[in-house]
Amino acid sequence: MRVLELWRYPVKSLQGERLDAARITPGGIEGDRQWALFDVVTGFGLTARREPDLLFAAARLRDDGGVEIVLPDGTGTVDDAVLSEWLGRPVALRSAAQVTERRRYESPEDDLDERSSWHDWEGAAGGAFHDNANGRVSLVSAGTLGDWDRRRFRSNVLLDGAGEDELVGSRVRLGEVALDIVEPIPRCVMVTRPQGGGIGRDTAVLKTVHRQYAGNLAVAALVHTPGTVHTGDMLERG
Repeated sequence: MRVLELWRYPVKSLQGERLDAARITPGGIEGDRQWALFDVVTGFGLTARREPDLLFAAARLRDDGGVEIVLPDGTGTVDDAVLSEWLGRPVALRSAAQVTERRRYESPEDDLDERSSWHDWEGAAGGAFHDNANGRVSLVSAGTLGDWDRRRFRSNVLLDGAGEDELVGSRVRLGEVALDIVEPIPRCVMVTRPQGGGIGRDTAVLKTVHRQYAGNLAVAALVHTPGTVHTGDMLERG
């Protein structure tokens, strides 16, 4: 398999940016999931599981290493007041460096019913705002996605061919980088949500993932050797 696309998502749950090359550090793609929006009243982080509107905004890194959020109307901002007005609740944009304790996020009780009551769930502690401690880079193949739009699944690396699940437990190389493929990635209601770019609501996506893939899609990896990956690089075992 070879690398078809590389993606970075600077702000958790927002749309990201496609890259020709990516610098991969021990924490994942440089700049990936390094910011998140937090509810000021509860202190909980926000994700599209609870705030589907997040999927209609995008985030990109600035040349100075900071971040900019582009709202659905095209406004670029990092102003908490503007972001709060957009979401209809007081929120604050925080970097991973500002949140050192274990992260807690709002989540619906029923993944298929956004009107349900909510509870909090814990993500990985320290570093980027990843969902769990067993993955810093995510990979998925075009063969697994089929007709599904790859943007639904927010993977960092899109590969041609198929068979990423067979890589679990092995070490692979992409360009200068060595990755340890740890486990399949469990999926939630976020993959069914509509979002910018013409992606519509489709509850059949999650049902199909559960029926055909036991609730998992794509694989999570830890970084063994940092370096740079380019589109077109081949994936090699060992």
